[in-house]
Amino acid sequence: MPVLFKNVIVHRIESTWSQDLVSALDALGPHRFVPCGPSQEKSAGWVEPRGQEHGPLIESVGGQWLLDFMIEAKAVPASVVRRKVDERCAQIEAATGRKPGKKEKRDLKEDIAHELLPMAFSRVVRVSVWIDPVGRRLTINSSNATRADEIVTALVSALDGFSVALLQTQMEPATAMSNWLATQEPPAGFTIDRECELRATDESKSVVRYAKHALDIDEVRQHIAAGKRPTRLAMTWDDRVSFELTDSMQIRKIAFIEGTLDATGATSSKEDDFDTDAAIATGELGQLLPELLAALGGEMALGAAENDGKSPARATAASGSSIVEAADAPF
Repeated sequence: MPVLFKNVIVHRIESTWSQDLVSALDALGPHRFVPCGPSQEKSAGWVEPRGQEHGPLIESVGGQWLLDFMIEAKAVPASVVRRKVDERCAQIEAATGRKPGKKEKRDLKEDIAHELLPMAFSRVVRVSVWIDPVGRRLTINSSNATRADEIVTALVSALDGFSVALLQTQMEPATAMSNWLATQEPPAGFTIDRECELRATDESKSVVRYAKHALDIDEVRQHIAAGKRPTRLAMTWDDRVSFELTDSMQIRKIAFIEGTLDATGATSSKEDDFDTDAAIATGELGQLLPELLAALGGEMALGAAENDGKSPARATAASGSSIVEAADAPF
């Protein structure tokens, strides 16, 4: 089954962007990924979605654009740097009779980290990216807001006029999830599954989690009545896709239910795996997303959140800059 998208952050592409596939491919060419050099801490860029060396950086499957962004980072363990700094300071004191000061220690720390960097192990992350030119959505396969922000910035820098904002809905996801749990009436086409997390908004910050547990019980309704708000809720759409909706409008733990593949009539030969996975993932999510947005009261127009002063925009990106609500570590 498709593995291209498991945890996604979805953006709305602004209507001002208009670029065909050929020009987009040309624009991404100079931003192809190059591995880190010996003394380089980080490198990022675009790689071939099919994994074929020197292949195109965008694959179009059924009119949907698939890209892969790669990030390589190297870091020397802080404990190793500290030990080396202590050793170097001891050598200086033995040779000169004085202890290095704060500035000298700081310089030693930087020098030692740079010296050890060529021996550091690399960590590589590869992120699937989906651009829907017709539906005007950008979907990033990550639950890490900082990583998603980096990818958005890379696209804004490379593609002429590219500009996005995180999806905003008329109803906050937490409010909608509270209603669905309290009434046990999910929106049409959706069912409530057996996992959720409820978090108190008062000073206690208490958290209640249910896993593999029925949620149509009085206890859940009592928690909601007491002021706890859902931060995530497991659901299924149309008996085809299971997922977890979060209060920040992330869609996580996406799984395509058995039978979805058969319903597409897709082939199963190895050479068609990429196209099959891409067609299923974009086809199913392309139907799920509009219905989920409708269940949340519909999408808020771009700029409306800032104008009404009620709901700050979660993220925007234009002219090479972006702002993101969360700031998770990139690794």
